[in-house]
Amino acid sequence: MSVVGDVCRKITRLQPEQIAVMDSISEILEFAADIAHSQITLYAPAQQDGFLVIIAQAKPNTSFVHHKVSLLGSTVSVAEESLVWRTLVSGEHISGQREWALGMDALEMQTFPLYDRAGNRIAVASFEAGGDEALAVGYNILVETAFQLLSMPRIVPNGKSYKPVSAHDGIIIIDDRSKIFYANDAAASIYKVLGLGRIVGRRVYERHMNMQLVQQAASKGKPCEAELEVGNLMLLQRAIPIIQAGGKLVRTVLIVSDITEVKKKEKELLIKSAVIQEIHHRVKNNLQTIASLLRLQARRTKSPEVKAALKESVNRILSISVVHEFLSQQDAEFIDVAEVAKNILDLVIQSMLEPDFNIQTVFNGETVILPSEQATSLALVINELIQNSIEHGFVGRHEGVIGVDIIQDDKNYRIDIYDNGIGLPEGFSPQSVSGSLGLQIVRTLVETDLGGTFRLSSQGGTRACITIPRKKRGE
Repeated sequence: MSVVGDVCRKITRLQPEQIAVMDSISEILEFAADIAHSQITLYAPAQQDGFLVIIAQAKPNTSFVHHKVSLLGSTVSVAEESLVWRTLVSGEHISGQREWALGMDALEMQTFPLYDRAGNRIAVASFEAGGDEALAVGYNILVETAFQLLSMPRIVPNGKSYKPVSAHDGIIIIDDRSKIFYANDAAASIYKVLGLGRIVGRRVYERHMNMQLVQQAASKGKPCEAELEVGNLMLLQRAIPIIQAGGKLVRTVLIVSDITEVKKKEKELLIKSAVIQEIHHRVKNNLQTIASLLRLQARRTKSPEVKAALKESVNRILSISVVHEFLSQQDAEFIDVAEVAKNILDLVIQSMLEPDFNIQTVFNGETVILPSEQATSLALVINELIQNSIEHGFVGRHEGVIGVDIIQDDKNYRIDIYDNGIGLPEGFSPQSVSGSLGLQIVRTLVETDLGGTFRLSSQGGTRACITIPRKKRGE
């Protein structure tokens, strides 16, 4: 159940069907507050006689209103909210003033009754605004329109259409005969750029108005949204019809947002993303070319030590190319480490394994998303540890198991790479890896680049445990 529904169920007299009505109203309350340029508070009768419950509140994004800290769920006596109580009892729309605190300018207040589907009066909507706002041209039209929105017998869920309105958005109110009778300054400015000096009094079906969306919303009886390109402008239009009992259209609210700069930035980001992906693709290809040259060099040399060193270098280069391959296929600079680890496991086994050796691989990987620079370091680490297992873990054997486990908890990621080979040499100290370039690389990358810890243990084989602290994106 929603917060509004929970409050109503616990401390009001409202029945389940009436609570559902208030819950539906609360979904568009912020949008209505933006339209009205007012703070809206919903009151319902408390279970205790002589008290009201504040069941929902919303302040506008389109205007500044002095208000107290959220009072959601609190009870107030009917004496404190006399206008609200009078409206609840009489069903009248009442205008008045109220003071939130001593010495603060009084707020202009209007109260309206709210009804359930059966026509029973169940709550009151209070609209509050500063004196200057309340004196602005068209303020009462906006408040009346917002109240009509809240009074609709059926509110069609549509999160995009009812999303908040900003102070820069155009607000246009259209009557049931398709005539515009209110437009704020932002709307007037937008249409002035389009060559229309005055839009109030015009009808939406006039050819140069470009308001087909309003007619579409009216005919469908539900909110509609569309982007419109006019000259050098890109506009987002949201048309919300206000339908009263019997399916009668009484008004339509049209929100017009100038999204020209937003679309321009989106296009720039798409181009930038495509360029970055192409760069990653070329880096991957260049790394694979370098690996091919090193393989060619390895085939020409007669020294076993040089061959082994070149083979290790090839695998290190290819492990980095795996990361760039993933980056070339997606928009974000974040990578699923589990997929990278699996590819590297397959890659190293194919290139390092002797033809007569039978290897079984085990992979258990949770999804772990890391930034590309961390994923590159981790790819090198995984590559080194798998190479070590193949090179040193199965001396004198013809078969074995290599596994990778990737798990996570609230604080850390953990990558375990293990085998069932001969284990660590006698007298080997995991703390001292000065004799092994591969393990030096691993420890440096884990502790310096990843800020984690690295442990080696020998129990029925060798197990390397890497622990990396989790970080939120942007840290």
